[in-house]
Amino acid sequence: MSSSSNSPKPDVTRLFGDFRFPAMPDLEALAGAQRRNLDALSAANRVALEGAQAVAKRHMEILQQSVGELSEAMRKLAEVEAPQARAERQAEVVRITYERAVANMRELAELIQKSSTEALSLLNHRFAEAMEEAKALTQPKTDG
Repeated sequence: MSSSSNSPKPDVTRLFGDFRFPAMPDLEALAGAQRRNLDALSAANRVALEGAQAVAKRHMEILQQSVGELSEAMRKLAEVEAPQARAERQAEVVRITYERAVANMRELAELIQKSSTEALSLLNHRFAEAMEEAKALTQPKTDG
């Protein structure tokens, strides 16, 4: 007999008995979390798209209004009047046009900011939920 047959054989059961396999993830919970992530992303995209549509619609309304006002201003400027009065009317048209353009730009910027804030809020809320879900999934389960 060889000397190796006299050496103690390792107890495989004992060796692997102390080994702890990582807990299997809750696949149902992971699938649910991914579904909620996609739902939140979809909702944020919908809000952003609706916001972009509202901005485009309002921009078109502003453009139509501006064309109408410009036509009226040109008609009035074509009227025969003293040079001083014409210069005053032109200055007034420029002032009104500038003020309206600034107000319109401000309105469009507010519409964009509102929809962006709402979409980002949806994503931030879902991110916070996802972090809590991930934390819960990594906690060891206790048998109670």
